[in-house]
Amino acid sequence: MAVEPHKHCPICGTPIPLNELVCSPDCQRIWNQRLAQQKKSRYGLLAVIIIFVIVWYLFSFVL
Repeated sequence: MAVEPHKHCPICGTPIPLNELVCSPDCQRIWNQRLAQQKKSRYGLLAVIIIFVIVWYLFSFVL
């Protein structure tokens, strides 16, 4: 009794074929929302780091 090669949907855990990313359009929508949120978070963190470096530079070398 062998199980066919498969993976699981990262959203709901349903078994899916190896060449699929998610199992349904609903899971695809949730996946896209998560990716967009991760992208926003990365840009936000990058902005905070840049602001920190600018403030550090100003206090260290200008003032």
